[in-house]
Amino acid sequence: MATTKDDAAIGAARLSRNRDQILEELRHVIVGQDEAIELVLTAIFTGGHCLITGVPGLAKTRLVRSLADILDLRFKRIQFTPDLMPADITGTEILEERGGNRTLEFNKGPIFAQILLADEINRTPPKTQAALLEAMQEGHVTVSGHSYPLARPFFVLATQNPIELEGTYPLPEAQLDRFMFNVVIRYLSEDDEVHVVTATTGDDVPRLGKVLDGAGILETQRLVRGVPVAEEVARYAVRLVDATRPGQPNSPEFVQKWVKWGASLRASQSLILGGKARALIQGRYHVSVADVRALAPSILRHRVLTNFFAESDGVDADFVVAKLLETVPVPASGM
Repeated sequence: MATTKDDAAIGAARLSRNRDQILEELRHVIVGQDEAIELVLTAIFTGGHCLITGVPGLAKTRLVRSLADILDLRFKRIQFTPDLMPADITGTEILEERGGNRTLEFNKGPIFAQILLADEINRTPPKTQAALLEAMQEGHVTVSGHSYPLARPFFVLATQNPIELEGTYPLPEAQLDRFMFNVVIRYLSEDDEVHVVTATTGDDVPRLGKVLDGAGILETQRLVRGVPVAEEVARYAVRLVDATRPGQPNSPEFVQKWVKWGASLRASQSLILGGKARALIQGRYHVSVADVRALAPSILRHRVLTNFFAESDGVDADFVVAKLLETVPVPASGM
């Protein structure tokens, strides 16, 4: 059923209000990470998955656990280690005996949650990392030829530590592409860190209120997909992504020099879908070029693979994306 203008306005106001309430609750336990929280919420409101990158001790795990409480979603955490097996994630069949009859019964693994925290996902081998692929893309798990659907909504929020690279297994490009955002959590400012230190060394334990539930999130996702996008905004997103691909007619010279592989079609889709959620969060019912540009770094940084020349020049994917945002022409009426 088509969304009327009045329904859209009501929905946008409700989503903006929910976002404010979620931020208010999260600020009881998370300080100074509003940008990261906004991106994670955008992913949740669109049905996307998030990769959260940051050094230890910056509350990555606490952010995900707190969100699960506020959104009233079933939460599971998997600590990824080198000896973790795919069955430790998806579950396995066990032999049960009842009344003299033996049958194989499926024992569900921790992936059967609504928010799954894949902690330090780059610490486990690719075979185990790949156990998440079907669940992230298809919303179900297949074991011994039988498919088991996952509860909706379903989100994978994975963390990785960018410092300790010894004994880690970088995520394959196919799996990186399944994550809508790569959210970078940075060090706090001095004032924010003082606030955290004083708040977490006392005996006050904050209690988080519920703001949304699974049904409310699914309704929000439906509303987000109904947001209109002008062709020139969609074309700008496609041109921005296309410019990341070396060998394309419109890719700049620095892309040809520094980039090995560019972003996929999923990047273009994520820019528009994320832009729709960002517009609604800000109380608008249309996507602007500004929405696309604001989300571009977190959507493209893990999809742009730099080469040896970039490494020798001290250039990373964030630098390439920043130069692209300066280079790719912006439509005059798209802002």
